[in-house]
Amino acid sequence: MNKVELLRKLHNASRSNLFSTEIPKATNEDVKKIEELVGELVSEGKIKLRECVLREYSVYLHGIIKYASE
Repeated sequence: MNKVELLRKLHNASRSNLFSTEIPKATNEDVKKIEELVGELVSEGKIKLRECVLREYSVYLHGIIKYASE
């Protein structure tokens, strides 16, 4: 997964500009990669993250999409 795929996934999981999605994980490296990509999107000002919950088999993300082009 890269930053563009993650942004598209968040955009597709959104209602107007609010998003809520769970991303399945296989390893701890997946979690680190997801957190890194989300951090990049936050620093670029594309999203505002309200909640990031690490679950046993997934990562739950909840926040606001500030700007997303298709």
